[in-house]
Amino acid sequence: MAGKQASAMADPSSPRVTRLLPDAVHQAVRPGTAVVRLETTHERQGVLDGAWWPRSRDIAAELPGLVSALTEYLGPITRVGLDARAWEGLPTRMTIDDRVVHIDSFAAGDDTVLITRGEQDLFSLLVVPSHATPDAARAAMAEAVRAGSVMRAERILLDTGSA
Repeated sequence: MAGKQASAMADPSSPRVTRLLPDAVHQAVRPGTAVVRLETTHERQGVLDGAWWPRSRDIAAELPGLVSALTEYLGPITRVGLDARAWEGLPTRMTIDDRVVHIDSFAAGDDTVLITRGEQDLFSLLVVPSHATPDAARAAMAEAVRAGSVMRAERILLDTGSA
């Protein structure tokens, strides 16, 4: 069964989530956008489940919009894993939409964010640097959600000029 894609606008004041067709990632994508492939099978293919293009490295400003938008598709987000060196003021938890979201820091690189739904469902998103050009960001996000892609986040960013 084919996967679905969603685009989540990470604007904390009004997160907007719209369904996208496979090539729709090439529509107007700007900082603050997340594109996520939501697989409808038990076996997810590919290394990444989506991509996020934050406007800055200020986690307090960026994360609430992402979590709110993803919650509409995935259900309650319980944990987020990030590289502490890549984000300003990384707390151990945040309250987003009246829910506590635990934040785990790891040293795996600033090119991914790990999203946990419930107790064990894990989604891995490519993080496009905020300074990336729109064309480079679109290319990186399209590769991240391409069905069956085996490219790792770091390679995607290098190949698309997003790094």
